Amino acid sequence: MSRRGELDVIVVGAGATGAALALAFARDGLDVALVEAREPKPWRGEDEVDLRVVALAPDARALLSDLDVWPSIRNSRASAYRRMRVWDASAPGELAFDAADNGAAALGWIVENKRVQHALWQALRAADCAPAAAAGGVRLCCPAEVVDVDPAPDAVRVTLNDGTRLRAKLLVAAEGAESPLREKLGIAFKGRDYGQRAVVAHVATGLPHEGTAWQRFLPGGPLAFLPLADGRSSIVWSLPDAEASRVLALDDEAFRAELGCAFDFRLGAITHATPRAAFPLRLRLAERYVSGRCVLVGDAAHLVHPLAGQGMNLGLRDVRALRDVVRAARERGDDIGAAHRLRRYERERRSENAVAAYGFDGVERVFRDRHFPGLRGLGLSFAGRFAPVRALLVDVATGRR
Repeated sequence: MSRRGELDVIVVGAGATGAALALAFARDGLDVALVEAREPKPWRGEDEVDLRVVALAPDARALLSDLDVWPSIRNSRASAYRRMRVWDASAPGELAFDAADNGAAALGWIVENKRVQHALWQALRAADCAPAAAAGGVRLCCPAEVVDVDPAPDAVRVTLNDGTRLRAKLLVAAEGAESPLREKLGIAFKGRDYGQRAVVAHVATGLPHEGTAWQRFLPGGPLAFLPLADGRSSIVWSLPDAEASRVLALDDEAFRAELGCAFDFRLGAITHATPRAAFPLRLRLAERYVSGRCVLVGDAAHLVHPLAGQGMNLGLRDVRALRDVVRAARERGDDIGAAHRLRRYERERRSENAVAAYGFDGVERVFRDRHFPGLRGLGLSFAGRFAPVRALLVDVATGRR
C-alpha cells in the first residue's frame, strides 16, 4: 500500500461502523486510510461488563463473521437471546417472539459496544502491519483529525492536524452524531430531542432471564432488560430528563425497589445493581448522505431512539450497502467515487434509515400517549396472534427485511 497519500478510500472515525467499513474495504483489496482522533480504550475480560451494550442482529453478525472478528466477540461474553417479550404497563396484551418459530438459533446477541470496537481495532492494527506489497491494506492515522477538505472532480484531498495530506477517490464520514466532517461538508442534520435520557445499569434478579429480551412500555418511556452472559440483565430505562435525574440520585436499595416495580417483577426482585449512567435520547437524520466524493455512514447519517436496539445494526447495514456499491463499481471498472454510484447507496440507505427512525419514533409516541391504552393492548395482542404480522416484525428486528 502506498504511504504517500495515494489511496482508494479515506474513512474518518473508528467506531464500530467506521472500523468495520475500513476493514471490509481493505479485505476487498482497497488501499484505505482510517483517521481517528484517539485510540479506542482496550477491552479486557477482567473488567466489569461495559454499560454500553448492543443487540446485534443476525445480518450484523454475518458481516462481522465475514470480517473474521465474530469468533473473538462471540467468545467474550456475548449472550444469544432466543426470545423477546413486549408488553404495555397501561393495557392488557403482550407480544412474544421466539427464534424457533422462524427456524433460527437466535434472534440476536447482546454484546458490549467496546468489545465490538476492540475486535475491529485489533484486526485493523494487524492489517496496518501487513507487508506493503500486499493487495489492499489499512493505514491507521491515530491520533489525527481532519482540519481541511478539498474536493476535486477526480479525487478528494484532506489535510490532517499534523500536516499530513491524503488523497483518495472516496471520503467517508463515520465519526458519529457530532461528526465534524459532516459539518465541514455543509450537510444539515435535522430531528428532535426527546427530552429523555436512557438510564443504564447491569442488574441481578431473583429469577433467570431465560435468554429473553424483555421490554415494558411505561408512561415515561420503555424499559428493556437485555440478557447478559453472566446471568445478569442490562437495563435501558428511557425516562423524562427530570425523572432520569431523580432515578440516578436514588440510593441503591431505593433504585432496586423502584426498578423492580417498574418491571412488574417479571424476573423477581432486583437483588443487585451496578452504578448507573445515563445518556440523552435524540432523533437525527442527515438531509443527504452524499456530497461530491464524500459519503456519510452510521450515526453521522442517522441517530435513532434506542427502544429497538437497532443503532449499530443500521450502521453495519450502511457498511454492507456501501461495500456492495464499491464492489460493483470495481467489477465494472468504474470510478468508486462517481456520483451515480454513491447515489445508489444514498437512495437505499437514506430511505431505510428514515423508515426505521420514524417508525421507532412513532412507536415511542404511541406508547407514551395515555389516551388510548386499550388500543395499544389490542394492537399487541393482534400482532402476537396473527402469524404473518409476527413473522414480519421478527424479520425486521433481525435484519432479514
